[in-house]
Amino acid sequence: MRNGESFERPEVDLFCVGTLFFDLVLAGMDAMPEAGAEVWAKERALSPGGVANRAVAAARLGLRTGLAGEVGTDMFGDHLWQVLHQVDNLDLRWTSRSPDVQTTLTVSVALDGDRRFLSHGEPTWPGEATLAPERLPRARAAQVGLEAGLPDWARHLRAEGTLLFGGVGWDPSGRWSTSVLDNLTQFDAFVCNTTEAMAYTRTDTPAGALRRLAERVPLAVVTDGHRGALAVDATSGELVTAPAVVSEAVDPTGAGDTFVAGFAYATLAGWPLRQRLLFANLCAGQSVRGLGGAVSAPTWDDLGAWFEATDRPTQGAAFGFLGPELARRRSTSPQQSSKKVC
Repeated sequence: MRNGESFERPEVDLFCVGTLFFDLVLAGMDAMPEAGAEVWAKERALSPGGVANRAVAAARLGLRTGLAGEVGTDMFGDHLWQVLHQVDNLDLRWTSRSPDVQTTLTVSVALDGDRRFLSHGEPTWPGEATLAPERLPRARAAQVGLEAGLPDWARHLRAEGTLLFGGVGWDPSGRWSTSVLDNLTQFDAFVCNTTEAMAYTRTDTPAGALRRLAERVPLAVVTDGHRGALAVDATSGELVTAPAVVSEAVDPTGAGDTFVAGFAYATLAGWPLRQRLLFANLCAGQSVRGLGGAVSAPTWDDLGAWFEATDRPTQGAAFGFLGPELARRRSTSPQQSSKKVC
């Protein structure tokens, strides 16, 4: 911000801060190559990744989403910059470009229902520490990484009433330090997968990990892949589970981020806890049907098509609550991002 320039703080539903990735996703291989060998993929996709996964997923659901990060002026940064500016409901005024930055790159290989990552660049965004309070949005919710403690920008937003959703990533050191969980007292909700939950809590079941997490944070959520998700509201003692939404998985890249976006949407909408889990599972389940994280995040058109095609007496019966929301969406006819943004 230049001297003397005023900045009116915009309002957003969700503020996402972190490292922006350029994702190259490869799929359709029978096996990984042996040393010195070559294997050809049958499919590929280019997609924004990293923090952009949950930001794009939230924007596609209609949440006014602020995204803060940085990309380079290299070819990968060019692509990300162009693609992100095509996403409706995504505010990029906190995202910048720099010739001094190499855009972080990940090659994701989808194989046997899971994925493997090779990444290059900076895993964290140094600019997060320099986000000035007067430049922040007025946010209803924000998603924050837990590992480094609560950054100043998040502390400032929380003092204003912003709901803080905490998350963690893979620990390449393998230490999974339990001290990371000490930061949970400063969060309103924490969402992680079973691997992360059990590693950090030193437990051997998702339910056991959830109980440990609930001792530290008001709302704890553990995702468990094809088995669904479970959550506990520590304030009321409510414990709920929700099954996964069955779909043919092509690529699970970004499914966790899409789950968080769906859960944030449902939380801000004031839905009961089980409905929040069901909706988040639905969003994640729809996202794995295509290659890439952000580019496969569902829109309301996608969710509506699933709702109409689903057999009500079986899986669809639990999703009756979506009917009024879909009707409201149709009546307001919001402009949505296209299914493929790159």
